Amino acid sequence: MGVQISPSILSADFSRLAEECARVAGAADWLHVDVMDNHFVPNLTLGLPVVESLLAAVTTPVDCHLMIEDPDRWAPAYAEAGAASVTFHVEAAAAPVRLARSIRSAGARAGMGLRPATSVDAYADLLPEIDMLLVMTVEPGFGGQSFMTDVADAKLLAARAWLAADGANEVQVDGGGRSATAEVIGRGGTDVIVAGSALYRADDMAAEVERIRAVASAARAATLG
Repeated sequence: MGVQISPSILSADFSRLAEECARVAGAADWLHVDVMDNHFVPNLTLGLPVVESLLAAVTTPVDCHLMIEDPDRWAPAYAEAGAASVTFHVEAAAAPVRLARSIRSAGARAGMGLRPATSVDAYADLLPEIDMLLVMTVEPGFGGQSFMTDVADAKLLAARAWLAADGANEVQVDGGGRSATAEVIGRGGTDVIVAGSALYRADDMAAEVERIRAVASAARAATLG
């Protein structure tokens, strides 16, 4: 399988959210839902009730990215609601191992997110407990930011090396994902790319998904063989 693409609805038209989510069906692998609480990050988006409604309305697997305080309390509920993947930020978690196990016990994949300044090495001992490591290549909180090439170059191959050593599954990149950055992301050994504005502003989302996937997959294959 090539690199997976996860469109972020943060860039969608929230007045037509169901329709915007339906655009993903058949084109992408995941539907990326950013949950922000205006505490961990300076933005407020949507919460569990809206996610529950989305889960009832879409067929694409939902990937919830929780940019919230106290994920130990709130994250398992997103898994229980039916999200296929739930990512918490390790910077906000009090007991990340217990939290990852709770998410998995509720039937979802457990992801651990790192802000741009957070070192992969500092949390290497936690990697066997998760299914996916999310590397942020923008500061979390708002869509449409510029891609941090230096973060990608410094962290992605390190993340891939740790994950391969510890048997965890995937590296996901979130922030600035588009065809122009797909080669850098792919050569870091990335498995999943989150893309927001590049997809929701495209005239043909499906074509743009395949463009990003093709560039990233070729670069990934060249790096990993």
